[in-house]
Amino acid sequence: MNKNTKFALVIFGASILGSVSTIFATQALKGADTFSDDCIAATEQTQDKGFVRMVAHGPALDTDFTVAAEKTINAVVSVKTFVTPRMQQRSSDFFMDPFEFFFGPGNGGQQRRQQQQQQQQDSKPQQLGLGSGVIITTDGYIVTNNHVIDGAEKVEVTLNDNRTFNAKIIGSDSTSDLALLKIEADNLSPIIFGNSDAIKVGEWVLAVGNPFGFTSTVTAGIVSAKARSISQATHGRSMGIESFIQTDAAVNPGNSGGALVNTNGELVGINTAIYSQTGNYAGYSFAIPSVLVKKIIDDIKQYGTVQRAVLGIQFTELTAEMAEEKKITATNEGIYVAKVTDRGAAMEAGLKEGDVIIKINGNDVKNNGQMMEQMNKLRPGDVATFTYIRDNKTCTTKVTLKNNQGTTKITKASDVFDLGCTFKKLSAAKKREYGISNGVEVVGLKAGKFKEAGIKEGFIITDINNAPINSQEEVENIYNAIMKSTDADKVMFITGIYPTGAKRYYAVDLAD
Repeated sequence: MNKNTKFALVIFGASILGSVSTIFATQALKGADTFSDDCIAATEQTQDKGFVRMVAHGPALDTDFTVAAEKTINAVVSVKTFVTPRMQQRSSDFFMDPFEFFFGPGNGGQQRRQQQQQQQQDSKPQQLGLGSGVIITTDGYIVTNNHVIDGAEKVEVTLNDNRTFNAKIIGSDSTSDLALLKIEADNLSPIIFGNSDAIKVGEWVLAVGNPFGFTSTVTAGIVSAKARSISQATHGRSMGIESFIQTDAAVNPGNSGGALVNTNGELVGINTAIYSQTGNYAGYSFAIPSVLVKKIIDDIKQYGTVQRAVLGIQFTELTAEMAEEKKITATNEGIYVAKVTDRGAAMEAGLKEGDVIIKINGNDVKNNGQMMEQMNKLRPGDVATFTYIRDNKTCTTKVTLKNNQGTTKITKASDVFDLGCTFKKLSAAKKREYGISNGVEVVGLKAGKFKEAGIKEGFIITDINNAPINSQEEVENIYNAIMKSTDADKVMFITGIYPTGAKRYYAVDLAD
């Protein structure tokens, strides 16, 4: 046999071997799933057949966000705030950079204080801050964060087409960190509200705003969590509404008040905070859900103040350890009722200490964040269905919710004029005459809270709630702080004297 004949036989043998191998492989896989032509070297162990097989990849996810961006970008505005150095000096005692407040010391607060020191030499209005806002009506209503406009004496809004307007603050709410602005403009491009309840963890979202002053900036990420409470990250300091949408879309200072939208370009949240130890983006950002935004802004627009429903309980999250201790076997999660307030809505509906609330109006309530979210959707006078566990049995009850004054009435907006007087600053000579170091005189007394409390014209206020008083401005600051608080008791405890030297004490009830 010559060399050529041997080579031909080798080729023939290899061909036969290849054919046999193909036939064997075909028989071995007979009955198995048919795979598409685009399968790659991903593997999956099937338990029923006991072998490793190839897995076909489906079509790639559509991550084209251009439509959502185009729908949103003209609805997001830049919000600049201005204040005079005099105003800055006055507010510096209580102002704190919002990102520093949320997440610990960063550069923002230090830079702000340095700016304040420099600007005290100039009497012209200086820029206080920069944020974002979202147009919600064609005639110029804009929603933003309260911390963006807090302390400002002038607010300026710049649209995406570079038109600039002075904005009026219609109302604000520090608890939810939301504010409503109005500019005089027509035919604007409002955003479409989406349903934040419908978004899912893992869903794509876009953050649109003005980080670091860079206008019309769009970043993308996914929803990392819903109903997120961030008190633990802020060392127990409450952020008010503890029910945020958590995302990993990049958000930085300047994004505050901007839009979080779904891939249809619908508003699902207002970007409010970041988790950071430096003040800049570090992986997670937080947005107020759109269902809460709409309710709160509607309240401000319609009533002048936010209508908050009060259940009348003290509660904590149920843990597995607590469930074991309390012998609760029906659930390991929910809201454990630690105390029921006398004459509150919960007591009237029959809720008791030891109950575990698991649903409100059919919506799961597994943690504090979900509890806060569901309660903040409701108003005083609303009737809500509560599902709860008692003695390891599931029960339901209807609850007529109240306001923080214990009634079902709508709360009205109020201001310092409700006191029914003005306050005159005392001269140094008058202070010496009366033997006091501080005080203001009540003048122009008419029907109002002070007259109802028994205060008479000429009374000299020296202290309110243990704080010394020297000007009408200080009275107004204390009044506003009391009215913005969530405390059920809204009272001014006033100490002072009459010109005769008689010392008097008054408790002025500021509740409706």
